Order: sequence, then structure tokens, then C-alpha cells
Amino acid sequence: MTSLHLLLWIVGGILLQLAVYLSFGFWRHWLNYLALRSGATEIRLPAEPLTSDDEPEPATPAWSGLRSFRVERKVAEDAAQSTCSIYLVPQDGLPLAPFQPGQYLTFHLDLPGVRGTTDTIIRCYSLSDAPGPNGYRVSIKRVLPPTGSRLPAGRASNFLHDQIEVGSLLQVRAPAGHFCLDRSDAPVVLIGAGIGITPLLSMLKSCLTEQPGRELWLFYGVRNSRELVLKSDLQALAAVAPNFQLRICFSAALPQDQIERDYRHRGRVDVDLLRRQLPLKPYHFYLCGPTAMLESLVPALEDWGVPDNRIHYEAFGPASIPRQRSTQPAAAAGKQHEDQSAGVVVSFARSGKQVPWQAASTTLLDLAEAHGVAVSSGCRAGGCGSCQTTILAGEVAYRQTPDFDPEPGTCLLCVCTPKSNLTLEL
Repeated sequence: MTSLHLLLWIVGGILLQLAVYLSFGFWRHWLNYLALRSGATEIRLPAEPLTSDDEPEPATPAWSGLRSFRVERKVAEDAAQSTCSIYLVPQDGLPLAPFQPGQYLTFHLDLPGVRGTTDTIIRCYSLSDAPGPNGYRVSIKRVLPPTGSRLPAGRASNFLHDQIEVGSLLQVRAPAGHFCLDRSDAPVVLIGAGIGITPLLSMLKSCLTEQPGRELWLFYGVRNSRELVLKSDLQALAAVAPNFQLRICFSAALPQDQIERDYRHRGRVDVDLLRRQLPLKPYHFYLCGPTAMLESLVPALEDWGVPDNRIHYEAFGPASIPRQRSTQPAAAAGKQHEDQSAGVVVSFARSGKQVPWQAASTTLLDLAEAHGVAVSSGCRAGGCGSCQTTILAGEVAYRQTPDFDPEPGTCLLCVCTPKSNLTLEL
């Protein structure tokens, strides 16, 4: 055998090994894809992904105003039965507008008041499922009275748990909110606590459908197994999605809770846990939970070196988490705005009242209520849009970016202040 023949045999052997390796890799990824596709049916993921563009193309435009929805199902989602999922279908039977994973629905609820009256209250609840054309799901935690406090239980959550049944009709605004999952290929870390899992689960399901190859982590913190919400959904997703890593953390495990079976880590979700678990990659972090969790984790992520534009969060109720890299500019802007608003007068046209702006009022909603001007309000955090008011003259400034997008020529009183003399329609 000549040297040329020997060289050809060696090259041929190398090419054969390379071909076998590539074929095995393709076969393994194909099996993973088939497993994910098969599992999609069991966990109600759409079999086909949406368009690969940055934003999905809506089949129908979102509706304006209120739309009537019928309760199709109610399902308890935790061992303590403190959280239930409500499945909603449109009463008119028309297709639903798609929503962005992470958005919420705004409910106008008519609750029985004192002396036979009816009180209308407005509440926002995150969508907890992937977008679909036929129905929505929200998962709602019953709010109990705080221990040792005279504060009442949550009226809306208890009403939805106790009074709303299959067949009940609810008045709902279209999906809204800016706490949404991006469509890039960057790996994602979702961090939730308690009922904060709801928008993250919507993000998770949608991403596994549209971008099955994208790396996903979910760190979910609760006290123990009785408070673990939507456990079956999470376990089903983890079982069929090879790129999804689930990390459940118990901060106060019960005696019967077993590590590795019921949860993965003991303690709260903190940056030390993230450091130990996550490889060094350019992750996008999405956080949802109580303000205390965000006040701890957001600055810790910044200290870790995570860029500001890769940290996204949503808190329960009004919350403003100071960002370390913008503390001085924000303070300077706030001081400048206080100087500009000195001597400003706010006029309420319909009520016939003129009131000097008082910085202690914090927002225009506070000012209106302090002077007896009736204002419809709900979330008081710029989310529900119920305090949207027409501006007849003047300008306003927003203390935080609202989730609800006000119509041109209007403002959300609960999150804005006057920049100049201001006349409102109220």
C-alpha cells in the first residue's frame, strides 16, 4: 500500500466518523423536538409556533372598552386552595385578539355594597397561559386579612373565589401591560415568588412554543408545598422541554416536604443561588413578586454586573425600585420638576374648583380626592386606566412609566403630576 492510499484511507475514516457524529446529533435533536411537540398537546401548548417576527401579527384587533366574558371553568391550583384559575371565553363567540406574554386583564367587578347598593371596583390580573384564539386564563390568589391587623380581606379576590361560578359573566378590558417577554434568542431567567408566577408562566409557555431552542430557567420561590401554585403545569413543561430548567425553592418547608421530590433548594431566591446555578451567559432576567423581593434582587443583579436593559420586573401593586445606575439623574430630574411645579394651579372644569398644586399630594389623583373631586380609580399604579382623564389645557409629567397607554389628550391621574397650570375635564 502506497503512502497516498494510506492517506486516503485515513481521510475517509475521519469523514466517516464525522458523518456518524453529525447524524447522531441530528437524530438526538429530532427526538427532542418530537417529544416537545408531543407534550405540547398534553399541556395545551399550540402545536405550531406563531410567526418568527419580533411581534406576532394579531388575528383581530384588541377591543375598546369592556367586553363580556363567560366563566367556562374554575380550577384550584394549590394544596391550600387559596389560588384558583378562571377560564374565560368571550360571550359573543368571536375570536380573541392575541396578547403579549406577561400582559394582564382589567376586570370591572360589581360587588354588593352596604344597604343593597352595588360597588364597582377595578382590578388587574395577569394572564397565566399562552395566547390562544378561544379563551383566556387568569389565576387569582385569595387575599386574606393581614395577621394582627384590622385591614379587611381583599374584596375582589374573595368575590371571585366565592361568588363567581361557571357560567358567570365578567366585564373585561383588553390585555394590556409592558412587562412582556422579548423575542430575541438571548437566554432567559424567570424569577417569581408566590402568585408572581402567573405572568412568568405565560412567558414560559409561549417561549417554549415559539422558540423551543431558547434556553430558559425558572426560579420559583414559595414558603412550602401548600403554597406551590400551578405545580402540574410546571412539571409537565419541565418533563418535555430539554432547554428548560426548573428550580423550585421553599423558604419554610413543611416536615413532609422532601428536597428533590417537592423542591430543589431551601431558602429564598437570591443572587447567591443564581451565581451557583447559572453559567456565565448574557441572560435577560424577568422578575415578578412582592416589592420586598424586587428591592433585594434588582440591586443585587446590578451589583453582579447585569446590564440595566436586561433586568425587567413587575411588582404586586404600586412599586418603584430605585436603579443604582440612574440614581443621581433621577434625583436631579425630580428636583427640577419640583421647582417647575411651584405655584402651579390645577383646575377641575366640571367641578368648578381651582386648587394650588401641593407636592405633598404626590399625584393628581391624591389632589383630586383631597378636594372632593370624584374620580374613578382602581389599581392606583398606572395599570388599569380607570382614572384616565381628558386634559383641557396644560401639561403633565409621569413619575413612572404606566403600563396602560393613555389616549392622546388624556392622562392617568394616579401616576402623574402637573408640569404647568393644568385644566382637567373633571
